[in-house]
Amino acid sequence: MDLKSKIRVIEDYPTEGISFKDITTLLRDKDAFRETIDQLEEKLKDYDFDYIAGIESRGLIFGAPLADRLSKGFIPIRKPGKLPGEIEKVSYELEYGSNELEMHKDALEEGERVVILDDLIATGGSAKAAAKLVEAVGGKVACFEFLIELTDLKGRDYLKDYDVISLIKYNH
Repeated sequence: MDLKSKIRVIEDYPTEGISFKDITTLLRDKDAFRETIDQLEEKLKDYDFDYIAGIESRGLIFGAPLADRLSKGFIPIRKPGKLPGEIEKVSYELEYGSNELEMHKDALEEGERVVILDDLIATGGSAKAAAKLVEAVGGKVACFEFLIELTDLKGRDYLKDYDVISLIKYNH
């Protein structure tokens, strides 16, 4: 199945000049959603890992069912103020400001391996922040996995120290 054909592209959203990749059209199609999880699973077959960590918000949508299918634990990486208990926090820069991500400090044991999953990689800022969180609590990043990669924004280059997997590529 051509997953790219299941994603609606909305021009000039949320601001002029942005070409927004709307995955809600893929999610509502049960066959396309299942195929997405199938393809994400297939790409991980040669990786050794203990957990899947999904970056809020859309990484949670794909990460949890993938973790279930692979009999792995799932770790949410959330925006500030969403997790109870002791958290590790990382700030990162965006094209238009800054943001933060959080993860429970006790989410991992020393040396446990994690696949970090999100729906899209653009510049790689949030992905790199997620890697810093995993590493700060003692984990190791097995790889990154994304549904969509915006190749012209060179997020893959920013993550050059890690393996990066993406299913669909756009030139922005």
